[in-house]
Amino acid sequence: MAPKRRATSSAKAGGKKVKEEPQAPPKDKFTSAKEALKAAGPQVKVLRNPDSFCHLSNAEVHEDFDCMLNQTNIGQNNNKFYVIQILVSGGSYYCWTRWGRVGESGQNNLAGPSNVGEAIKCFEKKFKDKTKNNWSDRENFVSQSGKYTLIEVDGDQDAVVKVDTVDSGDVKVKNAQKILPCTLDEATQRLIRFIFNNDMFKEAMTSMNLDIKKMPLGKLSKQQIAKGFEALEEIESAIKKGDQKKLEDLTSKFFTIIPHNFGRNRPPIISDESVLQSKKEMLLVLADIEVAQSLKAESEKVKEEMEDMVPHPVDQNYQSLKCNLSLLDKKSKEFKIIEKYLNATGGQELSIVDVWQVERDAEAEHFSEHNALENRKLLWHGTNVAVVAAILKSGLRIMPHSGGRVGRGIYFASENIKSVGYVRPSNNIGIMFLNEVALGKEHTITLDDPSLRKAPDGYDSVVARGQQEPDPSKDVFIEFDGKKVAVPQGKVIKQPQYEKSYFSNSEYLIYKESQCRIRYLLELQFQNFWG
Repeated sequence: MAPKRRATSSAKAGGKKVKEEPQAPPKDKFTSAKEALKAAGPQVKVLRNPDSFCHLSNAEVHEDFDCMLNQTNIGQNNNKFYVIQILVSGGSYYCWTRWGRVGESGQNNLAGPSNVGEAIKCFEKKFKDKTKNNWSDRENFVSQSGKYTLIEVDGDQDAVVKVDTVDSGDVKVKNAQKILPCTLDEATQRLIRFIFNNDMFKEAMTSMNLDIKKMPLGKLSKQQIAKGFEALEEIESAIKKGDQKKLEDLTSKFFTIIPHNFGRNRPPIISDESVLQSKKEMLLVLADIEVAQSLKAESEKVKEEMEDMVPHPVDQNYQSLKCNLSLLDKKSKEFKIIEKYLNATGGQELSIVDVWQVERDAEAEHFSEHNALENRKLLWHGTNVAVVAAILKSGLRIMPHSGGRVGRGIYFASENIKSVGYVRPSNNIGIMFLNEVALGKEHTITLDDPSLRKAPDGYDSVVARGQQEPDPSKDVFIEFDGKKVAVPQGKVIKQPQYEKSYFSNSEYLIYKESQCRIRYLLELQFQNFWG
């Protein structure tokens, strides 16, 4: 299902037994997504790179004199950027500027050579002219009408170590350090490389029209994303009030804060709930990409502090997840049950590459809060590949900005063909989760109710009953920690009692994060991806 939010091998993870029988985290700790981002600690600071369009020989950015500015004005069809940097090369100082339409290389100028004082004076004047703010007071930056806005970034991921470095696959390492062999099996290595792959993250951002030149990997700022949520809240309020005139200004503000590449097209006004929701989902994906990049940066910091023996980069990324992934034997009964579940409820366009059992740190403890709940099912949850690392780290989460046809909860499905619609693959490889969900007493609905924030009194979950469902008489059970968990195995059959339901496929909702536990991660090959 949709990513509403939010893996050393362990053979006994989950303590399960497989037995076929015919069928006879804690409460959300954030008050809002934007507050969570603001409350989070700063990213690991790393060195900045000169603008990629500047070809000054052996240039370095002087101190932190480096800024990205953006300005969107829908009425005037403006969607432009301005880059200012002080660069030092061969003992001389230069003020570099580049400007133009978002998504284009634009024009540039290199002022100098000069001494450091003159370069700083030039930099600060440019900054003041373009923003009406003083560079010395940038921590308290205030956006001014008709001027550029400062885009907050957190350094360059690519510039980790400046001297005595060699390339070792994914990262740069000191010459004195020795990289240890990877301890993971080949399939798990492949998975970890995939979910931390920079090209995959860039692909995801580009598909959302985000300008990755303005918000490049390693520079994503929690504070900037939080400002984006605040702008969307203002837009939401204007939509509810029907204030169409104000929507143009507020949309311009949003696209200024979160740079988008629209080419030469006029940026579209965000004027209805569906577009607003898509932008909320976009920021949630962006926030999870930031989580993955922070994990990589933290691993880099640990590596830099080591002297001689350094864990393999893939091991470092894996360990940062604080999650065990155990590769399933494709000949095992467990694997066969999962494969049958997929084939019975999915389309013909995908096949299993590998399956891992997942055991996240502390998730078992939180899930045990619901030991008294029976009626457990293994259900699908599809998501964007760009958020998989964040989900393995933080779990499936309910974020206040998320929503859907059945309200603000975590969405699951008993049919793979439903959840796969929310998968966003990269190079035709997608990721899905199978989750043990403690449904308890189900409240049935057949009409949309996006106002739901919890199950009605006396109930533990909400099920939007679909017009069809996997044949329940074919269910089998997998036993986890002494609890029987139903796993659909039958083909989909019509449900006459729900033939008038507004839902084609059933959607299962919980409103407490601790009511689900990720049990499996599936790597899937898409034959003919339509997205």
